Amino acid sequence: MPGLCRDCLTILTSERRCPSCGSPRIKTHPELFDLSIAHMDCDAFYASVEKRDNPELADKPVIIGGGKRGVVSTACYVARIRGVRSAMPMFKALQLCPDAVVIKPRMSVYAEVSRDIRKMMDELTPVVEPLSLDEAFMDLSGTQRLHGAPPAVMLARLVKRMKDELGVTGSIGLSHNKFLAKVASDLDKPRGFSVIGKAETAEFLYDKPVRLIWGIGPAAQESLDRAGIRSFSDLLRWDQEALTARFGSMGYRLWHLARGQDKRRVSAHEPMKSISNETTFFEDTASLDILDGHLWRMSEKVADRAKAKGLAGRVVTLKLKKANHKIITRRISLRDATQIADRLYRTAKGLFDQVGNEGPYRLLGVGLSDLCPEAQADISGDLLDPGASQRSQAERATDEIRRRFGSDAIMKGRALR
Repeated sequence: MPGLCRDCLTILTSERRCPSCGSPRIKTHPELFDLSIAHMDCDAFYASVEKRDNPELADKPVIIGGGKRGVVSTACYVARIRGVRSAMPMFKALQLCPDAVVIKPRMSVYAEVSRDIRKMMDELTPVVEPLSLDEAFMDLSGTQRLHGAPPAVMLARLVKRMKDELGVTGSIGLSHNKFLAKVASDLDKPRGFSVIGKAETAEFLYDKPVRLIWGIGPAAQESLDRAGIRSFSDLLRWDQEALTARFGSMGYRLWHLARGQDKRRVSAHEPMKSISNETTFFEDTASLDILDGHLWRMSEKVADRAKAKGLAGRVVTLKLKKANHKIITRRISLRDATQIADRLYRTAKGLFDQVGNEGPYRLLGVGLSDLCPEAQADISGDLLDPGASQRSQAERATDEIRRRFGSDAIMKGRALR
């Protein structure tokens, strides 16, 4: 059976240990060297960068987030073993892991590492489709002649370079389409390398829960539960017309995914359409003070991501989900694009004030769309708010201070709510 040592990249037949370097990190699979659609997902990316930059944190539980009323952005695997999860309220995370080191996100640093990883991926193939700072699809079809090695070898080399040169780790999913590649990348984290071949697709999916499907959130899962659909085998009992009649376009997609079919191509030229941040609360809340604190932190995160990518947006969107799962969205178009957290927050706050008394809420989100280059941002100013220009200048100065002295060097009081 074809095999590969993930440490020294030796191609071999089925072995328990590599005959060249003695490593037990051997990957074998009948289709290992025949597949070319991959998904790379960094392992606890933000926390990994923080541990790289501060070796004293290596064996400690690390949580990226902030404020006792804040939420967890991500957590290292030491903290995850204790039960800490993304979007968990900080107070709950600290109850589970009281000795955790809590660190404010440094989006500009993470974006820089992300750009370095992207350069490495671009060296493998021109067909790279990023999903976020820390994950991307790659199509390595036809690259074997260029590199003199199958895609599997080049993917193992990629994550080895990431570890050796950048100090962060990633997990690889390799398959024959995007859906299965993404599923595979999550099967063996951290530092995983999982393969789902064509021949095994039906057997692999048969007893798996449908929540494996990317985009199946709590609300969609409840709808599927009501229809008696919990696993892929349940989906296979439905014909295409019935699924489409019950679930619309999602039903059509589910019918194909149940059979491991996904015709979407990896697209290197798909423009980013929006930047957003949202969180689901551990407990529903109607507290305006708590919601306002989350609103500011989300606005700041969206602004940080926009600045890191050199983008701005003209449309601000507020998303709320009530306790009964009803989703409320409000959006407004600005006179000109912005990437300033203060302006984003004040706009989202105005939208929130229109519906804020309809809580309690279980989810809150802020988004920026109709994106454009940052050179077109905040040009004309706000004639109805003379102080906007000063606050914008102050925010730029704050960004520079944080770049020089760290993310905790300066912060707004509302960020502590």
